[in-house]
Amino acid sequence: MRVQRVRLPGAVVVVTGASSGIGRATALAFAKRGARVVLAARSVGALERVARQCVDAHPRAEAAWACADVSDEGAMAHVAQTAVSRFGRIDVWVNAAGIGVLGTVEQVPVADMGRVWDVNVLAPVRGARAALPYMRDQGRGVLITISSVLGGAVQAPYMGAYAASKAALVSLDETLRQELALTGGRGIAVCTVLPAGVDTPFYSHMGNHSRRRLKSLPPTTTPERVARVVVRTAARPRRRVRVGPGARLLPWAHTVTPGLVERAVALRTEHGYLDAADTAPVTTGVLYRACDGTASVRGGAHASLRTWGRRAVTAVIGAVGVVGARSALRVGPGRPPTTSLRTRGLPFRRRS
Repeated sequence: MRVQRVRLPGAVVVVTGASSGIGRATALAFAKRGARVVLAARSVGALERVARQCVDAHPRAEAAWACADVSDEGAMAHVAQTAVSRFGRIDVWVNAAGIGVLGTVEQVPVADMGRVWDVNVLAPVRGARAALPYMRDQGRGVLITISSVLGGAVQAPYMGAYAASKAALVSLDETLRQELALTGGRGIAVCTVLPAGVDTPFYSHMGNHSRRRLKSLPPTTTPERVARVVVRTAARPRRRVRVGPGARLLPWAHTVTPGLVERAVALRTEHGYLDAADTAPVTTGVLYRACDGTASVRGGAHASLRTWGRRAVTAVIGAVGVVGARSALRVGPGRPPTTSLRTRGLPFRRRS
């Protein structure tokens, strides 16, 4: 069975993590296309606000919400039941809830790492398990998971738990796609969306065990742009979708010259994003509590970021990849590279 395209006006769309950031932007983007959205998050105040905004976004838009913790499988089942009882079906399920914690593998408590994995990895599993029985009965549906280029393609220091969880999502989606093909679920699409840095409240909500203040953020795309990609993916499902030129070029550059890209990312994180002089208190952020009712779509730190800044970073990434490719060609087969790059006493050697 071929996957059927979703007609967005009147479509029933469930969005987890709908109280802020990408989830909130995604819910509003679907509502603007006349969809009927079902919102799930832990904050009642935020859900009520988003629901009102969704209803006002389009004459045909409707909204329902369910206060739910995505770490509770029964709560996810209740969200699915809410969608079906209110609107009769589930056309699209978007797993957008996500949390993070900053710190080295030695600094971050195992319990906090486990919480990140519970929300970022097991919650999408719970969402799929809640939605799939209804989609199987319908013979169609679209499951969309928000992963990340960080973890899905490249890694960065101090973000180990988050990056590993996002890498796991890519593998889980691949596995689920194969299982559906073998068990009569060919009409159900499984899509993975991989943005790079996104300007959301994520950075202010994350836990921090590094004892260092986050002084700046990587060049970011807007959550509205990610939301537009999610809507297009629901209408025309694709297996894996990267958002923005940086999200496409960075994995390519890492493939061509992994050592150079890893060193650049490590140094940029160490010296560009974290303040070495200004300490910060240890906090668990929103790992174990809901954000308040004033949660927003954007984080504000880079709301004024200009397009030229993103283009400059993209150009640098592309240049790194070209330099690496030329170096590889000069090395030639059978001749190992002789150069090594060092940072803080640790060698990073180019791979042949």
